[in-house]
Amino acid sequence: MSYSHRDSLPSYITSDLSPHSAYSSYQPYNRYRYNSLSKKLQWIPIYFRRIMNYPQMDFELALWQMLYLCLSPKKVYRNIYYNKQTKNHWARDDPAFVVVLATCILVSAFAYGLAYEFGFFGTIKLMFFMVVVDFLLVGFIISTITWFFANKFLKHSQVHAVEQNVEWAYSFDVHCNSFFPLYLITYVLHFFLLPILKMDNWFSLFIGNSMYLAAWIYYFYITFLGYHALPFLKNTILFLYPVLLVSVLYIILLISGFNIGKHSSIMFLYI
Repeated sequence: MSYSHRDSLPSYITSDLSPHSAYSSYQPYNRYRYNSLSKKLQWIPIYFRRIMNYPQMDFELALWQMLYLCLSPKKVYRNIYYNKQTKNHWARDDPAFVVVLATCILVSAFAYGLAYEFGFFGTIKLMFFMVVVDFLLVGFIISTITWFFANKFLKHSQVHAVEQNVEWAYSFDVHCNSFFPLYLITYVLHFFLLPILKMDNWFSLFIGNSMYLAAWIYYFYITFLGYHALPFLKNTILFLYPVLLVSVLYIILLISGFNIGKHSSIMFLYI
């Protein structure tokens, strides 16, 4: 009786290797052309190479994570242990989450462009500002600051263990996770509440400021969960301290009558 190495594999693996599996669908290709293309793209990190290759991105997982960031953020960070055990890094190597989030921001910018009648070039400018400045540039700065802070001040001193560091890419992942609920509140919900936020009354003031308070509390809470999930960090409660500052600022703005929701709408006119 013939025996192959395939017979020793678990059933859930061999099923994926079956001729009818989506992973085993054979597409004839030119080997020399494929090897040549691979060599040309070797200088590009695998994260960005996957952006250029749509089938390699797991959009289903990205959408699942977005859903649970709103319902139960802790479940999202439980998956990072799988990354560490199987790929020896904490950060995502799949850009699908960033691609979906950036696409959502582009759609929101287009909607704001129509609402404020910016015209074609004004809407393109707004799209660029929201994605490149609001999301990527600000995210790069925040991720760098939190990455440096965590590695410099929050790491455990472990003598008999391998030293671990917070990856910059993981800090950017945490920012993206935290940014998504903030985006839903300050971009999407804000858009639908524009008629209310433009009013000059106490109800508009309360809704506008409360909306931004909830968004930033959610942002800092998910940021805290992201760093708290790393077993080699201590005192991660520090990431929740800005909530106190935001809460005090919220009370001050209510007393002074300054409506963040209304003034952030006006800012679109000066972009």
